Amino acid sequence: MSVRCQVTGKKPGYGNQVSHSHHKTRRRWLPNMQTKRYWLPSENRWIRLRVSTKGMKTIEKRGIDAVVADMRTRGERF
Repeated sequence: MSVRCQVTGKKPGYGNQVSHSHHKTRRRWLPNMQTKRYWLPSENRWIRLRVSTKGMKTIEKRGIDAVVADMRTRGERF
């Protein structure tokens, strides 16, 4: 399963971990991903989304129906 938010599209960030001696190794910063179930009242069913915590705040602010409508226009599957 990919580490990508279905609502916001957040993905891992890449870069270098720099030690005290300035030795560099590659690393990645993962978004805070959660699997959450939402009740979709317009379709009278539950949907399961893999969202970041920022995506959860977006759903709380805009509403699940508006977010699902945007996801459908982008072609996102859930």
